[in-house]
Amino acid sequence: MKKVVMISSSPRKNGNSNALVKEFARGAEEAGHFVEVIYLSDVKMEFCRGCMVCNETNVCVIRDDVKEILPKLLVADVVVFATPIYYYSVSGQLKVFFDRTSPLFTDNYRFRDIYLLAAAAEDETQTVDGTRTAMNGWLDCFPGTRLVKTVFAGGVDAIGDIAGHKALQEAYETGKHI
Repeated sequence: MKKVVMISSSPRKNGNSNALVKEFARGAEEAGHFVEVIYLSDVKMEFCRGCMVCNETNVCVIRDDVKEILPKLLVADVVVFATPIYYYSVSGQLKVFFDRTSPLFTDNYRFRDIYLLAAAAEDETQTVDGTRTAMNGWLDCFPGTRLVKTVFAGGVDAIGDIAGHKALQEAYETGKHI
């Protein structure tokens, strides 16, 4: 059994990227894995201040909800990030969260396998390229980690547009086979 932590960055509770989250989680849970989903829309999160204290202490000086999330990432076997694609990249919420993970820059993290779930109004295959680039920029800071797979749902804009999209089944199957 693996411990899976999913970080969803959509501001829309019933948005299309969250539909991917639900399907991935369903597959992983059916396979017997422990899954925790964290919705950044429910998290009080400030911007990184660039003070660099965490580089010395591995503890952030900011006292917000992120301090409760980081220990969960440290003990996760698998981390899944979900984002709507905004201007061909990750959501601002996810970028802020990436910045706030600096206290994790130790050799103590367990996660190695990372998955990316993304949804966008644009449906061209290259739509997700910038999002993957942002994800890989974060991964480059954690030696030994790898982006195992990206599940992309293109052509979905309004809430519910994703219904019946093949990416839902792909997210489910991916979760089932982590």
